[in-house]
This record gives sequence, structure tokens and C-alpha cells, in this order.
Amino acid sequence: MYEWIKALHVIAVISWMAGMLYLPRLFVYHCDAEAGSKQSETFKVMERRLLKAIINPAMIVTWLAGLYLAWAGHWFSAPWLHGKLLLVVLLSGVHGFLSRCVKDFAADSNLRSQKFYRIINEVPTVLMIGIVILVVVKPF
Repeated sequence: MYEWIKALHVIAVISWMAGMLYLPRLFVYHCDAEAGSKQSETFKVMERRLLKAIINPAMIVTWLAGLYLAWAGHWFSAPWLHGKLLLVVLLSGVHGFLSRCVKDFAADSNLRSQKFYRIINEVPTVLMIGIVILVVVKPF
């Protein structure tokens, strides 16, 4: 069963990361859309659906499957897992921030620039690189 849960975990991580990388890109383009325009309303639907149908469920499955794997594999005492968990908590915080941004755009109250979203788009990538290195290399 462990290997099946691991496969589920990897699938969920890929789905979560795909959404976390795409959502800020939508924000970049949404910044250019005039509030109330058909384009802006389309972006609102895309952002909400991406968050509710893909990103949120993928994050939940990632956490549940990951915690099971850590428990079943007796990894909780491994220092590399502590580092990974820290980075996953940070990624979850970015997820929460992006969720807040979806609400801001939905209310036509976004105050951030395209440049801000271009920069924030790199944060999940950097966290993912750290997570993958810790899991595969287990440097400590």
C-alpha cells in the first residue's frame, strides 16, 4: 500500500505545483484587464476554478498522503524531513496568500502590480527545488 500512496502523493504534488505556477501567471494578465470587463470576469472564473477544483484538493491530498508516508516509513525523526516539512509549510503559506489574491481580484480590489506577480510566481519554484533536493538527496 505504501507504494500506491507514494504514487498518489507524487500525482498530488504535480497537480498542486502546476496550479501554484499557473495561478500567478493568470494574475499577471488579469492586472491588465479593466475591472468589470468581460476579460476580467473570465479571469475571475478561471482563477476561482483553478483554486477550488485543482489547487486546494491537490494540496489536501499532498499533505494527507505525505504525512501517511512519513508515519508509515518512520521518517519523522529524519532531519531531511524536518527541512522538507518547513519548506512545505512555507509553500502552504504561499498557497494561502494566492487564495487571498483570488478573493482580491474577485472583488476588483487588487492593489499589486504585474511585476509583483511575476516575482511571486518564482517562489513556488524555489521552494519546490528545495523540497525535491531534500527528498531525493537527503543531504542530512
